Amino acid sequence: MKGIFPILATPFHDDESLDLDSLSRLIEFMIGLGVDGITVLGVLGESNRLRDEERAAIVERAVATARKRVRVIVGTSHSGTGVVQYYSRAAQELGADAVMVTPSKEAVPNDDRIVESFARISDGLSIPIVLQDHPASSEVHMSVALMLRLLKTVPRIQCIKEEAVPTAAKIRQLREGSKESAVPILTGLGALYAPFDLEAGSDGFNTGFAFPEVLAEMLRAARRSDWKRVHDVYAWFAPLIVFEQQPGVAIRKELLRRRGLLQSSRARHPGASISAAAAQQLETILERTMPGIDITKPVKLDQIQMFGSAVAV
Repeated sequence: MKGIFPILATPFHDDESLDLDSLSRLIEFMIGLGVDGITVLGVLGESNRLRDEERAAIVERAVATARKRVRVIVGTSHSGTGVVQYYSRAAQELGADAVMVTPSKEAVPNDDRIVESFARISDGLSIPIVLQDHPASSEVHMSVALMLRLLKTVPRIQCIKEEAVPTAAKIRQLREGSKESAVPILTGLGALYAPFDLEAGSDGFNTGFAFPEVLAEMLRAARRSDWKRVHDVYAWFAPLIVFEQQPGVAIRKELLRRRGLLQSSRARHPGASISAAAAQQLETILERTMPGIDITKPVKLDQIQMFGSAVAV
């Protein structure tokens, strides 16, 4: 699991009902961009606001649309180990290629309980587990030692999604500590720290930034050790990356709507949709970053005048 794995938003109609047709359109577009996989029911997917039958419908549609052209990862995190087991096995039965799990918060932190939880979750699974380290949502701070222990104790964990800041430092430590297993490490957080994480040894991105083309170009450049290109692309798109990564899903869903992928940018209540002021700011950033570019189509970076001159891909 190396490369680009976009975290997908869950599309809703204006009445907050599921919009599965937009989900299919979103997945087809991502596949057309050449991504390596997709993730549904992550934090961006508003999974905590979905009923079980809605979760199943999303996984079914994602698997049916992907048709094994790319891997489908399903977020199955929950505060109860038994519920994670249930969601993970259900995802496997519906055809998912992997599940993504973050540890649950306990009143008294206990590394042994976390290891035991993942061992239980892996029982009965034949698909990989992506270990998500995202204390901003889980409120669980895993040490490098604990994560390496999990890799050795639970073989079903076959990828790490590292989102605990400072991400680059932790990626380096994990890379050094897991040399024997060579488990892929993906970075997230909306690509906020993209060049630094790539320099630290990240194998790609598992995040919801609305322009995976940009992430793919940075990854290609990193693979050929063209660090100037990595930093140039990041510096050009940094205003959009930072603006999009504000709390909530409103801005990202609005970008996906503007790309022609979602019928509505509605977030499910109590989540807020984009404000008029934020929408105007977003318009300004898009005009500065990609002037004259039709964002409803795959963006070709060699068409953008970065820092006064077009830079060929």
